[in-house]
Amino acid sequence: MSTELDWFKSSYSGSGGDNCVEVAVDAEAVRVRDSKDLGRDSFAVGSDAWVAFAAHVSGS
Repeated sequence: MSTELDWFKSSYSGSGGDNCVEVAVDAEAVRVRDSKDLGRDSFAVGSDAWVAFAAHVSGS
């Protein structure tokens, strides 16, 4: 990926910054990465799949 993404952590993440998943949204998908291992590539999830996942884990 050549464009810089705006990564953010969940509001449920602790302030220590460890054991977090970060996400970034681009025009094509939601990107997901492990904040402990930024050397690894992120993976992409389609927007519809991300919305379904978020609804499932939030219990909605």
